[in-house]
Amino acid sequence: MNDAPRPRRWRWRRWVGLGLGGLVGVMVLRGLLNGPESFDAGPAPSLPEVDPMAAAERLARAVRIESVTPSSSDDAPQYAAHVAAMKALHQQLEADFPLVHRTLARETVGELSLLYHWPGTDPSAEPILLTGHLDVVPVEPGTEGDWTHPPFSGAIEDGVIWGRGALDDKLGVVGILQAIELLLAQGFMPRRTIVLGFGHDEERGGLGGAVAIAATLRDRGERFAFVLDEGGSLVRDAIPGLEREVALVGVAEKGYAQVVLTVHDEGGHASMPPPTGAIGRLATAITRLQDEPMPARIDGGTRMMLEGMAPHMSFPMRTALSNLWILSPVIEQVMAAEPPSNAAIRTTIAPTMIDAGIAPNVLAANAELTLNARILPGQTIDGVLDYVREVIDDPGIEVRCIDECWNPSAVSSTDDEGFLLVKRAVAHVYPEAVTVPFLVGGATDSRHYAEVARQAYRFLPIRLRAADRTRIHGTDEQIAVEDLANAVRFYMTVVALAAA
Repeated sequence: MNDAPRPRRWRWRRWVGLGLGGLVGVMVLRGLLNGPESFDAGPAPSLPEVDPMAAAERLARAVRIESVTPSSSDDAPQYAAHVAAMKALHQQLEADFPLVHRTLARETVGELSLLYHWPGTDPSAEPILLTGHLDVVPVEPGTEGDWTHPPFSGAIEDGVIWGRGALDDKLGVVGILQAIELLLAQGFMPRRTIVLGFGHDEERGGLGGAVAIAATLRDRGERFAFVLDEGGSLVRDAIPGLEREVALVGVAEKGYAQVVLTVHDEGGHASMPPPTGAIGRLATAITRLQDEPMPARIDGGTRMMLEGMAPHMSFPMRTALSNLWILSPVIEQVMAAEPPSNAAIRTTIAPTMIDAGIAPNVLAANAELTLNARILPGQTIDGVLDYVREVIDDPGIEVRCIDECWNPSAVSSTDDEGFLLVKRAVAHVYPEAVTVPFLVGGATDSRHYAEVARQAYRFLPIRLRAADRTRIHGTDEQIAVEDLANAVRFYMTVVALAAA
């Protein structure tokens, strides 16, 4: 029998093995304990019945009005058509929702946007703000024939409403107005004031619509518990390991920067090129930026989303997401592999346009590259510009932000009454869905209301299937009649719960 002491190496390996085993045990235990918690949505409010086809007809009539955002107000004929379409839409909404327009105070703001006030019975109760937008994006020229029904037909066929704006965002406007019309018919009186703000130029930044509405409210001293705008939706089969339908409620949105890189060079004849020229320097800049993207980071709305989904996922995914404290680097690598999830964890910088050269045989003396940056909350426009300058490492290239650039929004609380109201409404209308916060990658009008609303939540109560996601701003935009009816039920529930 050999009683010789074990070598130090064996003892070191044993302690390492025990440590790793303990770590794995802790991680598994955290996954086991992180199960779904019950959520008491409270009693469902007593609401009037929704007539799905009546709501569909109202949305269809709104879709038929071509309220397309003009590319520029300097184009007089285009802008005149926009004004005429908006005024026609105002008249149509007034005709379709007579109780709303007899009961609520309506005013036009910024020439074409609409602002409604429904006074509450308790002046001390914080009001809420529901928003949407009246304008739509144009149909790409040459694609009109690709639509199953003409893009502004408002056709209703096979239980579906077809046309531009059926999803983005006449659905939200009509859904809110239909909800209030039904509540008024039932004799509902809100305890707190309900305000509706519908901008006319969200698709071009909201500078003439939501900005003007927000300024009007601010100047009057009106402040809101929260604003509810478009943004997230209900999705299914979009997240590996999550079998339940999930309601993604945006608690923050990324910032935006149109970054322009400009280089001036000598130019000259293309038969005698230098080692690099203006275009080559910009090509090098693109390569460096794509080879060295801004760092990934799981925090804010994205971390809240992962933590919110974890209890409802398959056990392996639940265990991984229950241990972000140690597995964040691994999760970041997985998320970085797909464009949608990569955008949720970092500021993205994408080259979108380049302008250079005057002839095939002439070296460009001037070249300009446009980058589109979507900025993660916690970072800034100035930080992005500094990062670009550092990575391209070419002092001769000017880097600046042009046109409208804005920093990311603040992250709204999930413990505030606004988020809980949305969560309760989802539970009543979509009982199988789980509600989680998330980060909105695009821009919404809600950012303009930051001065007048304590919190901002971004959620359009519709089911977005995989095919639907390509239809927003794309071909064959549509919404199922029953999905519209559920959206009306959702908005009724929010108002009833908030103002009872």
